[in-house]
Amino acid sequence: MTRVVVTGLGALTPIGNTISEFWENSIKGVSGAGTISYFNSERFKTQIACELKDFDPQMHLTRNEIKRGDLYTQYALHAATEALNDSGIDLEKIDPFDFGVIWGTGQGGMSTFEKEVENFVKQDYNPRFNPFFIPKILVNMASGMISMKFGLRGINYTPVSACATSNTAIMDAYNYIKFGKAKMFITGGSEAGITPASIGGFAALKAMSTRNDDPTKASRPFDKDRDGFVMGEGAGALVLEEYEHAKQRGAHIYAEIVGASMTADAYHMTSPHPEGLGANRCMVNTLNEAGVNPEDVDYLNVHATSTNLGDLAELNATAKTFKDAESLSISATKSMTGHLMGAAGAVEAILAIKAINNSIIPPTINVHELDENIPTGLSIVANTALEKEVNLAMSNAFGFGGHNSTVLFKKM
Repeated sequence: MTRVVVTGLGALTPIGNTISEFWENSIKGVSGAGTISYFNSERFKTQIACELKDFDPQMHLTRNEIKRGDLYTQYALHAATEALNDSGIDLEKIDPFDFGVIWGTGQGGMSTFEKEVENFVKQDYNPRFNPFFIPKILVNMASGMISMKFGLRGINYTPVSACATSNTAIMDAYNYIKFGKAKMFITGGSEAGITPASIGGFAALKAMSTRNDDPTKASRPFDKDRDGFVMGEGAGALVLEEYEHAKQRGAHIYAEIVGASMTADAYHMTSPHPEGLGANRCMVNTLNEAGVNPEDVDYLNVHATSTNLGDLAELNATAKTFKDAESLSISATKSMTGHLMGAAGAVEAILAIKAINNSIIPPTINVHELDENIPTGLSIVANTALEKEVNLAMSNAFGFGGHNSTVLFKKM
């Protein structure tokens, strides 16, 4: 049976611009939230977000990559470069048609779209769009530019499943390697959604926190006083590789992917099924594919965004899936990073893998008083990281439209 392993990691997040910085701050329980600095948010009920800190594209990318790529693509290139370097692969020694890119995003070139349309409307004489307008807004352009940067000629495309997207990308890459269609993939996701239209649109849905006077305490999954999610931005990248290929070249292996699944709620455009039926089946299918019992899983990084409905639906599903799993530890790391939308699954998968490697589980911060409606018997890692041996770690990502995705990682 073909096995698939993770041999490279890269991250660009509101709490760290590299894997090491991201991991250190997640263990410390650092919040990436603050007042929005990218634009004047005074007109919106939500005026906070988890922005990147001290990231200058000019320090990491070429002039053409910046000129031709929307922010979400620039973030993707940065994280993918770190992951590829981390993998130690010598691109001169592999067939480029054996190395693919499956890269996700939820919104694509949102910032480019807004700016170009606004500039067009303001032009009084001979209005025109930038020649790179269309390429920059396309959701598949990050995957294309990653392949061009590194000369990767294998399978290349972008799945879109809202906030489940980068988990979907990971699952697709995993399956293609299992099917023998490729030896390696760069996979993950990126998002640059802190824009007026995006913030304004989610605020209109009443999905976002309005705790503007205390941003670092705003993202609080499971807390009884949670009032919505905090938007984040950035990218997460993983190099997946066929196990024998990785072993032959002496690669460092972080973990093995042993299961992955997707389901649909078929319930509502924006709300999860209240009983978590789709999420439950998604986790069960993943366990079944891996051939492991619920009680074997040590850590679950939940999707939990800090919304009233979403957190409870997922924990209801978790309670059904792991009803006899007393050793399961649960944390919601969006409490620190905010919600990276299409990149969320990738950065959280990275934390699940790092938990396996370091025997530490990052916390859910800002838990002051648990919601009384949370099912009993669940062990939530609250406010402080937990030292614990982790052999199996699961990561969930769910999205508008009823998309559910789960990936399971195993210690090697």
